[in-house]
Amino acid sequence: MSFPLLTATAALPAIGAIATAAVPAARRTAAKWLALLVSLATLALAIAVLVRFDPDGARYQLTESHAWIADFGVRYELGVDGIGVALLALTALLIPFIILAGWHDADPLETGSKRWRPTQGFFALILAVEAMVIISFEATDVFLFYIFFEAMLIPMYFLIGGFGDRAHAGSDEKAAAQRSYAAVKFLLYNLVGGLIMLAAVIGLYVVAGNFSLQAIAEARANGSLDMATNTERWLFLGFFFAFAVKAPLWPLHTWLPNAMGEATAPVAVLITAVVDKVGTFAMLRFCLQLFPEASKWATPVILVLAVISIIYGALLAVGQRDIKRLVAYASISHFGFIIMGIFAMTSQGQSGATLYMVNHGISTAALMLVAGFLISRRGSRLIADYGGVQKVAPVLAGTFLIGGLATLSLPGLAPFVSEFLVLVGTFARYQAIGIIATFGIVLAALYTLVLYQRTMTGPVKPEVSAMPDLRARELLVVAPLVVLLIFLGVYPKPVTDIVNPAVKSTMSDVHKKDPKPEVEAAK
Repeated sequence: MSFPLLTATAALPAIGAIATAAVPAARRTAAKWLALLVSLATLALAIAVLVRFDPDGARYQLTESHAWIADFGVRYELGVDGIGVALLALTALLIPFIILAGWHDADPLETGSKRWRPTQGFFALILAVEAMVIISFEATDVFLFYIFFEAMLIPMYFLIGGFGDRAHAGSDEKAAAQRSYAAVKFLLYNLVGGLIMLAAVIGLYVVAGNFSLQAIAEARANGSLDMATNTERWLFLGFFFAFAVKAPLWPLHTWLPNAMGEATAPVAVLITAVVDKVGTFAMLRFCLQLFPEASKWATPVILVLAVISIIYGALLAVGQRDIKRLVAYASISHFGFIIMGIFAMTSQGQSGATLYMVNHGISTAALMLVAGFLISRRGSRLIADYGGVQKVAPVLAGTFLIGGLATLSLPGLAPFVSEFLVLVGTFARYQAIGIIATFGIVLAALYTLVLYQRTMTGPVKPEVSAMPDLRARELLVVAPLVVLLIFLGVYPKPVTDIVNPAVKSTMSDVHKKDPKPEVEAAK
C-alpha cells in the first residue's frame, strides 16, 4: 500500500493542534515553536504533493478510498486535481507566515486585565483550521467534504471571538462585545448556508444513491444518472448558497467586514486568504461538476451578483476610515472577480479565477499582515490617526505600498495576470459584464492610493514619530510574500501549468467551449 500522502498532509496539522494545546501553560514559547515546526512540516508535505502531481496525468491523483459509513454510501475518499493542489499549496505556504506574524498576539495582556489569552489555544486553533481546509481541498466524497466545510467554523469562531485586535486593548468590555458580535455573525451566516447545503447533500444522495463525486460525475456524463431539471436546479442552489456565503458574494457578504475588523491581523488573513477560498474552490469542484446544466441556467444571475460585488465592495472600500475594514471590502470586490471568472464559462476566465485565488491569498496576506504590524505600533485602526509613516519607518511603508499595488493589480505583480485573464475570459462571452467590471480596477486604484497617501505620506504626526521600522521576524514574514508577488507577476507559468488541465476538464463537464474570436476575413 502506497504512503497516504494526502491523509498525512491533513493529519499532521490536526495532530499538531492537539499537541500544541497540550503544552503546559507556563511553556508558551514552546507552544509557539511547536506550532511553527508543525506548519513547516505540513508545507514540506504539500511540496511533496506538488512534486508527485502530474498535470498531464489523471484528473484526480494521489487518490485514497476506504469504506467509512457503508450503510449510507459514505466513503473516505481523497484526491487532488490541479486546482486543489494549487490551493493546498497556498494554504500550507501561508500558515507559517500567519503563525510568525501572530507570534505575540496571544501573549498575556497587562496585569489586571479581564481578558484571558491562552497562547497555546490560539496556535492550536490555527493548526486545526489548516487541517480542515486542507482536507476540504482533498475530499472527493461530498459528505466528507461537507463535514469539514462545516467543522472549520468552530475553531474560526473561537479565533474571532476569543482573540481580538490589540487596538482594542484599552477597552475590554466594548472590545469583547464587538468581538462576540462579529464571531456570532460569522457563525450564524455560515451555519445557515451549511444547513441549506445539508438538505441539498441529502437530496443528492436520494437521487444518486452515493456521495462519491467521481462516481456521480461519471454517471451524469454517461447518461446512467439523469436528474430532472427542477431537481438539479434546487440541488445546485443548495450547494451554491453555502459556497456564496463562504466566498463571500453580495448580498451574503456582511459578516466579513465585522469578522476581519475584530480579529487579529493574522486571523483576518486566515479568514480571507485561506478559509474563504474553500467557497470559490467548491463552486468549481462541486457546482459545475455535479450540476452542469443548472450552473449554466444560473450563470446570468450569478454574473450580475458578481459584478455588483466588484463595484459595491470597491465603493465601500473607498469610503472606509478603518484600515482593516477597507481591506475586507476590497476582498469582497476581489471575490467578485473570482466568481465572475468561474461562471464566465471560458478557459481563460476559469484559469484566471483559480490563479486569482492563489494571488489574492498572497497579496492580501502581504497587505493585511503589514497593516497589522502598523496597527500594533500605533494602537489604532483608524486611517486618520496616521501620517508621515514613510519618513520614520521606510521599510514598513515600502512593503505596505507593494501590498497595496498588488491589491490594485499593478502590472508586474501577481494579481494583474489573474485579473487580466478573468476580464478577457468574461469579455469573450459577456461583453457588458466585462466592461462594467473594469470600473472595479479604477476604484481599486483610488482606495489603495488614498490609503497609502493618508497613512504614509505628509507631515509626521507626533503619535508616529517614534514608530520603529519592521523587525527581523516581521521582515521574515513579509519579504517572501513580496518576492512571490513579483515572481508570479512576471512568470505565472508554474501555477497555470498545474491548473489549466483541471480547468479544461471542468469546461468539459459543463459542455462549454471557448467562443471563437471574431476576426475580419482576410481580403
